[in-house]
Amino acid sequence: MPNSGSSNSNGAAVKGKRSRRRSRAPREDPARNELVSNSLQSAQHCLLQQDHGTAFVHFLLALNLAPALKDLARESFRFTLLKWADELDGVGRIQELFDCYEQALELFPKDEVIVNSMGEHLFRMGFRDEAAAHFYKALKLKPDFPEAKENFYRVANWLVERWHFLMLNDNGRNRKYQLAIQRAVQDGCRSVLDIGTGTGILGMCAKKAGAREVYACELSKTMYELACEVVTANDMADSIKILHKKSLEMEIPRDIPHRVSLVVTETVDAGLLGEGIVESLIHAWKHLLLPPPNSEDVPVSIPSRTGRVIPAGATVFAMAVECPEIRRHHRLCVRAVGGLDLAAAGPIRGPVKCSGDADESSEPYTTERLSRLPGGFTALTEPCRVMSINFNNPQELEGLCLREAAQLRVPLIKDGDVDALAVWFQLHLDQENSISTGPDEDTCWEQAIYPVPSHYSVKCTDELLVEVSCRDAYLRVSCTGVTSGSQTPHMDEAASAEVPSNPELELCSALAGLQTDHELPAQPFLLECSEIALLNNANYHECFQEALAKLFSFFQSRQSEVIEESGSSLGPLYVLDVSEGFSVLSLMAARLAPVRAYSSVEKQQHQALLRLLARENGVRVDALEFWLGHVEDDSAVLQRPDSEKLWSAIMLDCVEICGLLRQNLMEKATFARCLLEDGGRIFPERIVIHGVLVESDTLLQESAVQGTEPTLGFNIAPFINQFTVPVHVFLDLSTLECTRLSAPAEMFVLDLMDSSKNYSCRDVRVRVNASGRVTAIPFWYHIYLDSDIFVSTFRPDSHWKQVAVILQHPLVVSAGDWVRLCVSFHKSSISMTAVREERKEETAVH
Repeated sequence: MPNSGSSNSNGAAVKGKRSRRRSRAPREDPARNELVSNSLQSAQHCLLQQDHGTAFVHFLLALNLAPALKDLARESFRFTLLKWADELDGVGRIQELFDCYEQALELFPKDEVIVNSMGEHLFRMGFRDEAAAHFYKALKLKPDFPEAKENFYRVANWLVERWHFLMLNDNGRNRKYQLAIQRAVQDGCRSVLDIGTGTGILGMCAKKAGAREVYACELSKTMYELACEVVTANDMADSIKILHKKSLEMEIPRDIPHRVSLVVTETVDAGLLGEGIVESLIHAWKHLLLPPPNSEDVPVSIPSRTGRVIPAGATVFAMAVECPEIRRHHRLCVRAVGGLDLAAAGPIRGPVKCSGDADESSEPYTTERLSRLPGGFTALTEPCRVMSINFNNPQELEGLCLREAAQLRVPLIKDGDVDALAVWFQLHLDQENSISTGPDEDTCWEQAIYPVPSHYSVKCTDELLVEVSCRDAYLRVSCTGVTSGSQTPHMDEAASAEVPSNPELELCSALAGLQTDHELPAQPFLLECSEIALLNNANYHECFQEALAKLFSFFQSRQSEVIEESGSSLGPLYVLDVSEGFSVLSLMAARLAPVRAYSSVEKQQHQALLRLLARENGVRVDALEFWLGHVEDDSAVLQRPDSEKLWSAIMLDCVEICGLLRQNLMEKATFARCLLEDGGRIFPERIVIHGVLVESDTLLQESAVQGTEPTLGFNIAPFINQFTVPVHVFLDLSTLECTRLSAPAEMFVLDLMDSSKNYSCRDVRVRVNASGRVTAIPFWYHIYLDSDIFVSTFRPDSHWKQVAVILQHPLVVSAGDWVRLCVSFHKSSISMTAVREERKEETAVH
């Protein structure tokens, strides 16, 4: 059959033709292959010579010419990139650094290690939004990538601050805003601008209430993108326009077509004005809002052509308090620690200065939840109204910062020591709805704390003199003195001391004269609140003093033996303190024995304070040195003191103030061990982690949005909960609202002196002693300086806070149950999973 034969023949021909195409080898290019081979060889040679920049260039050339080799060369290329990037970072060649990462990502766009590493550099340089995007992308590429997880969890706290969860879980607050917005829209406010929209909840309330046009703006890129996701999920993407910019940059008609009739906002902090609400509302009244009802621009016959603001205003209250916890973070409360007399330093105070004459760079207040302060507080005055603001009066807003400081006389109701003024406010949303941030309210808010800079006592017959001002758009509330009957107002001299405009320069100048004269510096030394709390931690310094004394006693007895045998001395011991921030451990060491003590403090003012304390405590001038002046960069801070010497003791700072272990702790310990002389020690030698099972709705509320009920039915939780983190930081376990379901148990041990004793994972069985739901596992550290002496991070005088692992799914338990915890350690991160073990009788039933 010719037709069939013809068909078969054609088919065979086609098949043969396809076969030949598949088997044809690619055309060889000898010159290209030789160039690729030479480049790879050159790259490897440069790596051996630690010439990472040249090696990187050779790798780029070879892999661009021969992409098929990418999988084989991936590990070497990664190593080269990371090393070269660190070198570029170290010398400040930032543009070249990011050019290298962009070139690397063109070759390996889905390499999670490169993506994560670029995020780390971005974060160190302050580009938090961009860094988070890279960490998030790295996790998407490899969900179980531990480094990206740890990085994302750390940066998530910066991007979406934890108060967002508390605020969204505060149904009372959300409901009152919703009612006020509904009333305004019903009154004719049909065009709405939500300033600082966050997740978009207030804008969605306006749309749901019937607003015709809704606009919103958000400065944070992360929150802007989050708000866009939220309004889309709630089917409002077409009816709410969200802009990624500050309201101060918005213009008509570029950003919105015309003036709006209602602005809604909650750009207020614990001190009311700290997020710039006054500035943003002044701008809004001038450029974005319709005129207020009392404006001459609005005819009485057209009330719908007027604008308004929610909240309508605020009333601010203050109360003097006595509180040891506030005191120990803002004022030196001890005269001596670890054998050192601190009185020689004169006044030491924190960075918070709230008086009206403070420079604009100083912090006017800090924040605390008074109801959760360890040890509580005592109210020394009744709450008094210190200021009212009408946000619907543009003239009042413009004159707020120009007002003369108000002087108030507040009667004392108890004897005591004034430690701070606690400030809160009532936010008047409209005539019927208001929100109070007071210490007695069940609210998501903290209170603003204005510490008193020095100690003075008051009687219940006295009056406190209080000054209130709004200079530089911050609310400043300060104690200026006390009146006792007809007596003249008085206040401690230290309390009224001024901060120099350039404290470091003036301190250096003042201290230059101290070589011949023993007068104290005229100005107080400034330390961070956590550094003051550390100085006030007597137990911490006593433990270090005892451990150092034991180590030096060992070395001195050994030196005595050497002298007896050989007649020659071994010279001084070398001690290095690499604590973060201000530390007196190096001085303590220098007082205990003939040592050369090296401190890693960097700030000139810190160095000046240590020199002053050294002189007043009889420490020789040559016994104390500042080590960062001897090394080329911070990464070399653990290097040996000279080519012939090793360290006798290295003091590592292992725990951050927030309660987390410091990053790269174990790597630093490994390096430090190599630099110790025989018999030398790392302080601490080991860290034991203790934890407890708890049930705490508070921790759940602060860690994730709990469904749609608190958010008025809007679907917000799945989007913002992407930024939940498994470890809750800055926790004060002593005042946490919780039910303890077990006794404390040892969870994990990290040995800094003997790496062979370390492990990465450990199973721990914990006995339940009360029925409930295990929602979290708070933990803290026993920091062992030697085999017997330890410092606990869970003490009333601790300068550290605790942390808690939040369980993804609460575990229902009964008294008598056993819970098996799998505790894992990677880099500096602790993670835990919990499983309830079945009882034998339960197993038999099944």
